[in-house]
Amino acid sequence: MGGRSSEHEISIISGREVVNNLDSSNYNIFPIVISRNGDRWILTSKASLNLIGDPINHRNENKDVGLVAKEEYKSLSNIQIDPDVVFIAMHGPFGEDGTIQGMLELAGFKYTGSGVLASALGMDKLMFRKIMEGENLPIPKYAVLKRGDFSESVRKFVGEPPYLVKPNDQGSSVGVSIANNLVELKRSLNVAWKYSSIALVDEYVKGVEVTCGVLGNDKPFALPLVEIIPKESAFFDYESKYSESRSEEIIPARIGRNLTKIVQKIAVNVHSLLGCKGFSRVDFILKNGNDPYILEINTIPGLTPMSLLPKAAKAYGLSYPKLLDKIISYAIK
Repeated sequence: MGGRSSEHEISIISGREVVNNLDSSNYNIFPIVISRNGDRWILTSKASLNLIGDPINHRNENKDVGLVAKEEYKSLSNIQIDPDVVFIAMHGPFGEDGTIQGMLELAGFKYTGSGVLASALGMDKLMFRKIMEGENLPIPKYAVLKRGDFSESVRKFVGEPPYLVKPNDQGSSVGVSIANNLVELKRSLNVAWKYSSIALVDEYVKGVEVTCGVLGNDKPFALPLVEIIPKESAFFDYESKYSESRSEEIIPARIGRNLTKIVQKIAVNVHSLLGCKGFSRVDFILKNGNDPYILEINTIPGLTPMSLLPKAAKAYGLSYPKLLDKIISYAIK
């Protein structure tokens, strides 16, 4: 958990929740927190993780959360543990993008979630969309702008504002904003370019936002759809995702049975197309409540107490500990 990502704090919350919900009678658990700049791998304890409070309070600080370290290492190669499985509870670059997956492949460790290629494709929104386009799957209209390359030709590709502007390779809605005119578009692009050299400018699609969790390797299946209603924002932004008071999640989503099946089928198809393993979550907007548009896939969806995948799993009949058992069993297979 942790690591060199703008989602460092969210990863620690996910990791801590995993540690707290793993059955200690079945697993020997070794929690490792990677520092913000990646130079320290801290082997800590469940007790220490539960004493640090809310890591989001340290979001804008340039220091690591205070942990009691049992051991401290410079890299994976120094760690004197031979795990059966590495549970990856990392989000964003250097955790969800295939980099740590590649390192674990080289080291010969089994790990949870998708492999190198699927992880990289899921993190790179532009590459992901090119695959969706190639398969004629529905996505919003969009334009691609490299850092510093502001162009009014966005209108040609996307239409008139408002636009949804996002960095190409971040999660948790980091760096995402709505632009209602060209002046705001410049401002939104500069925010997105802080996190990525490429920004995507999407048409702003009005509709019902839903997400679909998927579990499995070769025969994946969909979990119940979650309908997302931000209470204070125009979209499901960072604050809405990680504050219980800022959004409402309804399970199952309040849409018809046929549309539910269509969305679930698309989600499973996307999971399989990318070659995802174990678990994923595909986000949609239903234009006018009827037409599903794929927004993105999360190959390591959030596992915090506020996160959507555990809530969907619970509605399916899988408690959090049983969900973790499944994810681990997929990794072992």
